[in-house]
Amino acid sequence: MEQLTGLRFRRLLLTGAAGALGRMLRPRMKRYCETLRVSDLAAMDPAGDGEEVVVAPLEDEAAMYELLKDVDAVLHFGGVSIEKPFSTVLPANIVGAYNLYEAARRRGTKRIVFASSNHVTGFYGQDETIKANVVPRPDTFYGLSKAFGENLAQFYYDRHGLETVTIRIGSCLPEPVDRRQLSSWLSHDDMERLLVAALTAPIVGHSIVYGASNNRTTWWDNTQGKHVGYQPQDSSEPWRAAIEAKQGPVDPTRPEVKYQGGGFVVLGPFPFAGQA
Repeated sequence: MEQLTGLRFRRLLLTGAAGALGRMLRPRMKRYCETLRVSDLAAMDPAGDGEEVVVAPLEDEAAMYELLKDVDAVLHFGGVSIEKPFSTVLPANIVGAYNLYEAARRRGTKRIVFASSNHVTGFYGQDETIKANVVPRPDTFYGLSKAFGENLAQFYYDRHGLETVTIRIGSCLPEPVDRRQLSSWLSHDDMERLLVAALTAPIVGHSIVYGASNNRTTWWDNTQGKHVGYQPQDSSEPWRAAIEAKQGPVDPTRPEVKYQGGGFVVLGPFPFAGQA
C-alpha cells in the first residue's frame, strides 16, 4: 500500500500488539511515528529500531498510567477479541477500557482510535443498511463490552475533550472466506488507510466509522463518518464467485444467516463457574 508521506507522530501506542491484527499493524504503523510503543500480555517480538515493547495488563490502573506516558495517540486493539464468559471479558474490555481512557486523560493524550466491532450491531438484519447512530444491538458479551467502550469514548469526549475515532471493524482478513464476509470484509491495506485517516482528520470529536472495504454488498452506511476521510480502495468482489459456488444455497431463517453478527449470534450461553 502507498505510504502517506510527511506523517510522523512522535510516539504512537499500539495495544494488543500480539494479536492477529496487532501483528499485522505493527510494521505498518511504525512508518508513521518516530517511536512505536507496543503492548500486550502475550509474547511479542523484541523491540526493533524505533520501537518500545511494554507488558501491561489493561486491568492494572497503575500499569496503564505508565503505559500512556509521552504518548501522542493510541491505537487501542487490546483486550479479549472473541466471545468469552462475561467474567473473562470484564477485566480487559470494560475495566481495561476505562483504565486506558483515564490514563490518556491524565497524561494529556489527544486522540484514541478505538477498535470496536460490528458485533456492537450484530442483531440488525443482513437485509438492513444501518448508520453509525443506530441503537446498539450487541450479539455477545464481547459485542456488549465494545458498546461500553463506545459509550466511554463519547463520555470522555463530552466531559474532557478527548477525541476518539471508533471503528466498528468488520472481518479484517487477508481475503474473505465466506458469504457473510463478502459484505463485512476489510482488507489489511484498507485497515491501514482507515487508521491513518482516523489519526489525521482535523476534528473528529467522537466519530464512529464502520470498518469495511469498498464491497459491492454492504450493511453499513458510512456517511456520518465521511469527515474522517476514509476512502477504501479494495473490494471482496474478486472472491464472490468462488465463495458462492463453494457455499451453495443458504437457509435465510437461520440466525447466523439472518443477522449481521453471523455465527456470533448463536454463541453461548456459558455455564456458571463450577458447573459441569
